[in-house]
Amino acid sequence: MSRIVSFFACLLLAGCAAAPLSPSTVAAYRHNVELSGRLQVNYQKDGKSESVSGKFSWQQAGSRIDVTLASPLGTTLARITVTPQAATLVQSDQAPRTAPDVDRLTNDVLGWSLPVSGLRDWLQGHATGADGKPFAASPLNNTVTTADGWKLRFVSWQDENAAHPSPRRIDCERPATLTTEELTIRIVLDAQP
Repeated sequence: MSRIVSFFACLLLAGCAAAPLSPSTVAAYRHNVELSGRLQVNYQKDGKSESVSGKFSWQQAGSRIDVTLASPLGTTLARITVTPQAATLVQSDQAPRTAPDVDRLTNDVLGWSLPVSGLRDWLQGHATGADGKPFAASPLNNTVTTADGWKLRFVSWQDENAAHPSPRRIDCERPATLTTEELTIRIVLDAQP
């Protein structure tokens, strides 16, 4: 169970690594957000399909991010804090794990780096495309491949008719490479006020 919690935590931690998009570059990006939802991760381990699911709450204020991970039934499994100085993972049954940055913490906990960058942006419907240009998702423009190889599909919206709709469901897929296994993530965000 601890390894699963660590994997789940590192997935979210790794997403914190990218710098957020500039608000002048993309409309409706917020540096201060509070989000919650559910996520399901499907991955390969030793040739077998594995799956992890749970709930999360995400609070970001400027460059600080606080994430709480919970079981599908709501029991808190871990808390994550990311600041410019350090990234820390706290699980109830283990000593806190801290590293100077998210990438190093991910590698320390999993034994390999999880190359997700941009989750901070994805949750708000933004990404940086493979061409290096900012991408703002909308119901009519809902798919992008990122510079680090993730295919994102913004499947549904909080309010499809809003001037800048917020995502409700995001499907993320990273194909297998010589050094990484295939990984798919489904994120469903709770209704936002």
